[in-house]
Amino acid sequence: MGAFEPGIMLAAVQHNHGTITAADRQSLWTQPPWWLQPRHEAPPMTENKPRELFIQGLTLEGKTFRPSDWAERLAGAMSCFRPDGARGGIGAYIGYSPYCVPRVVDGVKCVLVNEALRGVEPMAWDFVMNFARDNRLRVSEAGLLPDSGQEEPQA
Repeated sequence: MGAFEPGIMLAAVQHNHGTITAADRQSLWTQPPWWLQPRHEAPPMTENKPRELFIQGLTLEGKTFRPSDWAERLAGAMSCFRPDGARGGIGAYIGYSPYCVPRVVDGVKCVLVNEALRGVEPMAWDFVMNFARDNRLRVSEAGLLPDSGQEEPQA
């Protein structure tokens, strides 16, 4: 066998010496890979609880928003944004994020959005709020929904 034979590729030789020292090589893997690290924690909040907003299935003009399953679709798109990050593998389950949940209030489909979503993933918060704005949907703070015309029972 000669020094070089046509058609045969020679593998690169691994050397024990190089530009990275053994100490540097060990420090490369002190943390788990990015996909196993928990999502960003929500920023510390003041004593105030995060606001909860209702995106109602009514346009600013008072028309019912279509398609009829819009709330489930929007909440489904946000289902991976959870307090402990997305879960995968055999222990994963299908369900809505606690930050974005479909609801029916006074017969109107809504999505309850917790402002803590902004701390977990600002782009997800922007997506939900832009969805409401672009489709001209009514947005109100939880507990401050417009009066449905029925009086609450007096205690």
